[in-house]
Amino acid sequence: MNNSATPPLPRSAYLGGLAIAIGGAILFSTKAVVAKLMYRYQLDAVTVIAFRMLFSLPVFASIAVWKMRTGAPLSKADRWRIVIMGAVGYYLSSFLDFLGLQYISVGLERLILFLTPTFVLLISTLFLKHHISRKQWLALAISYAGIVLVFLHDLKGGGADVALGSTLVLGSAMAYAAYLLLSGEMVQRLGSLRLVSYAMCVSSVACIGQFFILRPAHLLVQPMAVYGLSLVNGIFCTVMPVFMTMMAVQRIGAGTASQAGMIGPVSTLFLGALVLGEPVTNWQLAGTGLVLAGIYLLSQKK
Repeated sequence: MNNSATPPLPRSAYLGGLAIAIGGAILFSTKAVVAKLMYRYQLDAVTVIAFRMLFSLPVFASIAVWKMRTGAPLSKADRWRIVIMGAVGYYLSSFLDFLGLQYISVGLERLILFLTPTFVLLISTLFLKHHISRKQWLALAISYAGIVLVFLHDLKGGGADVALGSTLVLGSAMAYAAYLLLSGEMVQRLGSLRLVSYAMCVSSVACIGQFFILRPAHLLVQPMAVYGLSLVNGIFCTVMPVFMTMMAVQRIGAGTASQAGMIGPVSTLFLGALVLGEPVTNWQLAGTGLVLAGIYLLSQKK
């Protein structure tokens, strides 16, 4: 036995970390349901995402200021990288996601977004010349088969709207995959908390600025229910999942935490049925099962 090996994590600590990871995945997935509820007040994606960032910005800005005072100054190159990452990874991906949610069900939206790891793999293969093993190709095929199954099922009822919404959310997943690839090296140097808080501040400024450019300021005056939903969207579906995921990664590792995140599409499917009245069909369950199976296989890659 190797005495230098890391001691096993106590069961109670492991289960606690797993619970945090699952809770974070469920809360993050809930943003799609909250957005759908806000659309019932005749709001559009530009307004919904602006309200989301208005409520989450103070938290991320506070952390950014704290890290700015305690951390080493950023180089000019790092500042530009963070601006690009915030614009692509959070602003563009969030905007396309919320825009797509106007046309498709929350179940299909979550399944498409859950393909982000496969996009990371494909981009790495195409542009960074990384090798894809047979097991990874199998995982990709299974995951995309699940998406196609649910897409074809929803296409019968929605037609062109489903195709448009799915394309927008697909673009969201690809934008976030690009962010993950860009952030890899910077996370090691700056730390995830500092990098995320800086990138979220950039994204918030972009989303709020977009609102004031494209929409009249009087749209900020909304019923109290909109403010309540925006608070839930900004704090419980944005800020808390970020910190919960980080805590889980520290306790149980990134691999286990990412596998726990597989609960996301399933929770969204049933939350959509419970809160929004969206039907849960056998086709959707089968497609969800295929996507989860594919991502699970992908996560087993050492």
